[in-house]
Amino acid sequence: MNQPPSKRKKATSGTFSNSIPSANSLNDTVDQENPANATITVSAVEVPELTEQEQSDRLHLERIVERSFFEAGKALMELRDRRLYRSTHRTFEQYCKDRFGLSRDTAYLKLSATVVYDNIEKFLPTIGRQIPMPTNERQLRDLAKADFEPHVQADVWQRAVEQANGKVPSGRIVKSIVEQLKDKPLFFARDFCQIGDVFTICKLEGTERKYNNCWAIAVALNEFTVEVDVHDATLTVKPENLNKIDSPEAHRQLPQIKKRILRLRECGNLDRCAYTVLESLGKQIYLTEVEDGLLQWLENHYGVIR
Repeated sequence: MNQPPSKRKKATSGTFSNSIPSANSLNDTVDQENPANATITVSAVEVPELTEQEQSDRLHLERIVERSFFEAGKALMELRDRRLYRSTHRTFEQYCKDRFGLSRDTAYLKLSATVVYDNIEKFLPTIGRQIPMPTNERQLRDLAKADFEPHVQADVWQRAVEQANGKVPSGRIVKSIVEQLKDKPLFFARDFCQIGDVFTICKLEGTERKYNNCWAIAVALNEFTVEVDVHDATLTVKPENLNKIDSPEAHRQLPQIKKRILRLRECGNLDRCAYTVLESLGKQIYLTEVEDGLLQWLENHYGVIR
């Protein structure tokens, strides 16, 4: 039954506002008849920087996430080695299938990837910087299948990280490096050179690329890497980063040039021009008469006795 017009409730149009804190204390009005026309103004909020403790906590938690598959593999390994499945299953493979839904291949991939992860963590040369670790077993599938020594596995992972621009590499990148090494194995440093041999450096990347084209002198041989002295540092590089210098004159001069530059650097408080000269001499495999004269002038100026 319809109500008389006088008793009907009239629909009234109205507005409501939500106050959003901002510099100007603006209120946003919503049009009920056409909500699409409503606008909301939100002021910028300053995000506080992480404290030193928060940064430490973040790194710790990220490591836990990264290691999750590794920890799972370690647990599976202990279950297998101690035969903790024996009260319910005759075989480890059937236990993994019934308890975790893992096929035989998947279970053993987790185990082999765990071994590779452990090797990478032990043998990876961090060189003073944080290198990302694997985050899942698929990244290590091909590396686990390859018959590489533990330190070679670490070297492969480091190369893969470099190709991925410092990020965690995909399994495809790792696979490509594994295939390359199968076709062209790593050089043993002892077969490549001897202590005292001289080289020019090439193909370095990242912060060390500034040493490309500098001379270098071998001072220690590792299994697959060579430690070399350059004009202002000692680097650990691969044989592929070294081009041999066959000049007898370079073999004679470079050790003396290195000593002279080192003595000057040990003085401290060198003028910026002096550093520029020494860096330039770090790329010269022999000294011209003018270059030798500049070096002598610096030695005299800073009181360095030859």
